[in-house]
Amino acid sequence: AGQGGEEKGAEEEAEECPPLGLESLRVLDSQLRASSDKRYGLGAHRGRLNIQSGLYDGDFFDGGWCAGQEDKEQWLEIDARRLTNFTGVITQGLNSIWTYDWVTSYKVQFSNDTHTWQPCRNGTEEAVFPGNKDPETPVLNLLPSPVVARYIRINPQTWFENGTICLRAEVLGCPLPDPNNIYYWPSDPVPTDKLDFRHHNYKEMRKLMKRVNDECPNITRVYSIGKSYLGLKMYVMEISDNPGQHEVGEPEFRYVAGMHGNEVLGRELLLNLMEYLCREFRRGNPRVVRLVTETRIHLLPSMNPDGYETAYKLGSELSGWAMGRWTYEGIDLNHNFADLNTALWDAEDNDLVPHEFPNHYIPIPEYYTFANATVAPETRAVIDWMQRYPFVLSANLHGGELVVTYPFDMTRTYWKAQELTPTADDGVFRWLATVYATSNLAMASEERRLCHYDDFMRSGNIINGANWHTVPGSMNDFSYLHTNCFEITVELSCDKFPHASELPAEWENNRESLLLYMEQVHRGIKGVVRDAETEQGIANAIISVDGINHDIRTATDGDYWRLLNPGEYEVTARAEGYEAATRPCRVPFHNEPTACSFLLHRHRPRGRAGAASRPPPPDLPLRLRRRRLRRLRAQRRHVGAGP
Repeated sequence: AGQGGEEKGAEEEAEECPPLGLESLRVLDSQLRASSDKRYGLGAHRGRLNIQSGLYDGDFFDGGWCAGQEDKEQWLEIDARRLTNFTGVITQGLNSIWTYDWVTSYKVQFSNDTHTWQPCRNGTEEAVFPGNKDPETPVLNLLPSPVVARYIRINPQTWFENGTICLRAEVLGCPLPDPNNIYYWPSDPVPTDKLDFRHHNYKEMRKLMKRVNDECPNITRVYSIGKSYLGLKMYVMEISDNPGQHEVGEPEFRYVAGMHGNEVLGRELLLNLMEYLCREFRRGNPRVVRLVTETRIHLLPSMNPDGYETAYKLGSELSGWAMGRWTYEGIDLNHNFADLNTALWDAEDNDLVPHEFPNHYIPIPEYYTFANATVAPETRAVIDWMQRYPFVLSANLHGGELVVTYPFDMTRTYWKAQELTPTADDGVFRWLATVYATSNLAMASEERRLCHYDDFMRSGNIINGANWHTVPGSMNDFSYLHTNCFEITVELSCDKFPHASELPAEWENNRESLLLYMEQVHRGIKGVVRDAETEQGIANAIISVDGINHDIRTATDGDYWRLLNPGEYEVTARAEGYEAATRPCRVPFHNEPTACSFLLHRHRPRGRAGAASRPPPPDLPLRLRRRRLRRLRAQRRHVGAGP
């Protein structure tokens, strides 16, 4: 009757009927009905493929549809809103950490009026399709032959013996032409850009990047930052008017996608962005020409190529919620960077910042560099990349939600799962997150619904990462504390692996956001710190802004960029062997950097150089941790002594 779990490559999807859009939310709640439900949180509107439950069952946001009765007359109904050529059904069980529920077999029925229903037949017999064997693995069943109808019902026949009737679903079907507009259906967006809208595996990604490089050799360069565990190269596309060279005074920007291999939309958006920037530059688009000539752009479309290939082989609807998320070694790259937060916070608790312990460029712990440390080669490659280029601004593209998060990602109270944990640059990060969220068509839509259970619309679709859920070892926190680069995370879509047919709409949703966010690299102040006598640039000079407990450093040529919101600032430049210099710098509201350069005069070293010019002792974090533990034990003894 069907082909349970049939594997298909993503490259074949465009030739088949696409999903109706239960997972992507293209299908509205009003298009879903059920024979019964246990409660509102388990209603028909929750019967969407890959929908996730909140931590606690019993609220409004459970992980699937569950029938209110246990018999063979229960059904989940989908209204396609127009005549559709149905070709298949995909099912999962209930998403829950507390119960195990899934349907093991089901029938399918069709109707044009919801009153008269015809069963799906396999020859002369009513077809019974095999269901799931666990709650999470999606199972595809293709119909014996396509059926044209408007409504489709999934009718469970058997279910897990220790559970009940619960499922999540997606339906495959091709809408039939409707020249007279009899049926209401939102029109598909017509892409304004002729780009390669499809899923690209590793070989196809390389071909696309080479093609863009061939079309625009004067402004592009393809290079590799390392290899994955399985030996796939991690390719980066550089876009600049002088590729291969850092230009004094020109900021460097990066986009990173594919950290989780099954969150593929960011990968395709960056490939489309390469094409778009190349073609628009050749056409003389003033905005793109200015961006390319004034910014050095780096695009890493696949940080976890091994994980992507795993998800790609299954396809957009069959990779589930997690298949391909981790590296081949089973490492989650967004928890794999060195934890520098704890060292900083321990030093702050002991009043050692910034005089004894730096508030920026925090060194990587020695244990993290050992050959036997659990650090993925993909992580090491990205860290080396961060250290080689003076990046100023970045965004890490994810999927599975519609929200923009900003550092810190790790809670300061180590045992808390959620806690507002702002950085010293909280105002700047909130602005950066707001820029992307408000210009993203999907996030900004007043008609959008929740992806799963979090209502980010109440906060403008932005949130402090730690206030959502704690992420120790995140790339965002590491970037902020170990380099000059400010980085946010963009959750691009409710659907981690959108069908190829949805990629044109996703490009339209994100094109302006991608461009506008890159332009923010020019917000704040910039300048060059030079030796007053030789006028040579001074590398690693410290740039401090009064009132902000986070410094940055100059690049090799002495140039720097400091992201700031509009306002008046007192800025100080200092370097070992030089007298410090301070000057006022004003940041306007328009998006142009303010020039704020310095000439430093040499002096003979006097006293201690301080943490600003030399790294802390390697064992200082360990000593701080011991001191903190002694203080906690003393407090507990004091409390235990009583009045």
